[in-house]
Amino acid sequence: MSLLTRTAGALHRRPRLRLSLLLTAPLLWLAVLYLGSLTVLFVSAFWTTDSFTSEVVKAWSTDNFHELFTTPVYRQVILRSIGVALAVTVLCAVIAFPLAFYTARVARPRWRPLLVVAILTPLWASYLVKVYAWRLILSQGGLADWMLKPFGLSGPGFGLSAAVLTLTYLWLPYMVLPIHTALEQLPAGLLDASADLGARPGRTFRSVVLPMVLPSLAAGSIFTFSLSLGDYITVQIIGGKTQLIGNLVYSNIELNLPMAAALGTVPVVVVVLYLLAMRRTGALSSL
Repeated sequence: MSLLTRTAGALHRRPRLRLSLLLTAPLLWLAVLYLGSLTVLFVSAFWTTDSFTSEVVKAWSTDNFHELFTTPVYRQVILRSIGVALAVTVLCAVIAFPLAFYTARVARPRWRPLLVVAILTPLWASYLVKVYAWRLILSQGGLADWMLKPFGLSGPGFGLSAAVLTLTYLWLPYMVLPIHTALEQLPAGLLDASADLGARPGRTFRSVVLPMVLPSLAAGSIFTFSLSLGDYITVQIIGGKTQLIGNLVYSNIELNLPMAAALGTVPVVVVVLYLLAMRRTGALSSL
């Protein structure tokens, strides 16, 4: 009996060993590259920078975090970043729910896959192409101004509102897809039973549809919130003078690496807290 045959037989008799060998490589990759980089980020946040040479001084200090939470500018940027992520999440939920309801429950069955593909098609385009397309739309004299001009209005231009609008467009498919899946799996008999019992559409939505779709809605919000919180390219291109956490991290990498690391830990902590909050809704099982 060859060595290969004996090894295959031993692995067949030991499913746990086989599973461990299969998972060793990806788990090692995760531990070294992902968790390792987060560890280096967190540790370097406690270093300092020499004010004269701008070189990193590997001495333990909490000055970066003290400056981070006592400087009004940093506090404003952190709160603004969280507010933008929440605004994008709410807008995505408001737009995605009726859109997903139509694709899952109203549209003809033969059209539903095509509609889902149409919703996901923007994800196939380049991120930068989509952002610059919105820059052209929102620029002075652009498409937004042209469409609103008959009503005596003008587009938002570049700034915080433009950044929120663009981020909503970018991450909307991540909200539509889980809600569509949840609505598609919603038993039609529940809606009929609610109607037979005299419930109006609003009551049916609040008492039947929303509780069953809430975990998927929360799952989609994890994507939209985390992606918006860490984004800086859109704000750099469309946000005008607006600054978010990502922009401050980018601007401090060359000048003050430990401060950039301290700033980088903020979205990590915020996303972890958000995940813990969403875990109570059953969102993690819907991912």
